Amino acid sequence: MPRLAAAAPLFLLLCIAACSDDGAPAMDGGAALDQQAAPDTRAPKTMFGGKRKVELHVPKSYDGSKSHPLVLVLHGYGAIGWVQMKFLGYHTLVDTEGVFMAAPDGLVDSKKKNFWNATNVCCDFDKTGVDDATYLSNLIKEIQAEYKIDPKRVYLIGHSNGGYMSNRMACDHADQIAGIVSLAGSTWADQTKCKPKDEVSVLLIHGTEDDAVKYKGGTLFGGKPTYPGAVDTAKIWAKHNGCKATTVADPKKLDLDTTVDGAETEILRHEGCPKSVGVELWTLKGGGHLPMPTPAFTSKTWAFLKAHPKP
Repeated sequence: MPRLAAAAPLFLLLCIAACSDDGAPAMDGGAALDQQAAPDTRAPKTMFGGKRKVELHVPKSYDGSKSHPLVLVLHGYGAIGWVQMKFLGYHTLVDTEGVFMAAPDGLVDSKKKNFWNATNVCCDFDKTGVDDATYLSNLIKEIQAEYKIDPKRVYLIGHSNGGYMSNRMACDHADQIAGIVSLAGSTWADQTKCKPKDEVSVLLIHGTEDDAVKYKGGTLFGGKPTYPGAVDTAKIWAKHNGCKATTVADPKKLDLDTTVDGAETEILRHEGCPKSVGVELWTLKGGGHLPMPTPAFTSKTWAFLKAHPKP
C-alpha cells in the first residue's frame, strides 16, 4: 500500500457574473443594452465521471489555445487513485509538462477494497461484472468534450490491478489510447479476449522478485485462471502492434527502485514496430511488487509515453 501524502489542491478559477437582484441585465439610463451574447462566466469543470466522480487536475498553463495530453492513473487493488498518482510522482507532471491528469477509483468490493474489473484473473473477486472499461472510456470522452485534449496523446499508467486495467483498456479501446505503462500488471492469457482496433504503445515494468504478480506468470492468490508473464506479455503486444518478436537490449540500465542498490532496471525493446509505436519491457532485477520509485521513474516513464503519440 503506498504511503499517504498530503493532497495537492487543484488550481480553480472562480468567476462572478454581474447582474441585478432579480437576475435581469443591468440597465443604463432606462435603455436596454444591445442584444449581445453574454460571455461564458462558468468556472472550469473539474469533476467528471458521473456517479463515480473523479477530480481532474488542470495545468495552470491551460488557456484553450493549444491541445494538451491526458493521463489516467489507475491504482492497485485496495489502493486509492490520488495516493497512487502521488506515489508514482505523476502529479508533478500537471504543471511541469502541461498534462491533464485524473486518478479515478474503482468500486469497493465486499472486503472494502477498491478494485478494477480488468481480466478474469484480476480483480473482480466478487464477480460483479462491472464494466470498468466502458466507465474509463466514457470518462476520457467526457474530459475531451470539456477541454482541448489532444486525441493522439491520451495515456494510462497503472500499478498491479491498475496495470491489468491499463492492458484491458488497450485491448478494448485502442482507438482512444496512444500508450500505457503497466507496472506489475499483465493481460489476458486468452488472447481471443483482446482484439485491439489500433496500435497502442506499451511499456511493461516488472520486478523479478514480485511475489504477487509473478514475473514469469502464473495464478493470482492461488486462483485457477492464469496470466502471462512479463516477457510473454511483451511478445503479445509486439504481435498486436505489428512489431517483430526479436528484441534489442539497451546498454544503459536505469535506477528506478530505491529498495534495490544501483541501476537495477534492464530495458528490452521489440524491433520493427510501426512508426511512433513502441513495445518495451523494463525488468527490475531484484525488484518486488511495489517498488519505491526514484525521481527517474516518473521522468523516464513519462518520456516513453511522450515519445509515442498516435501516428
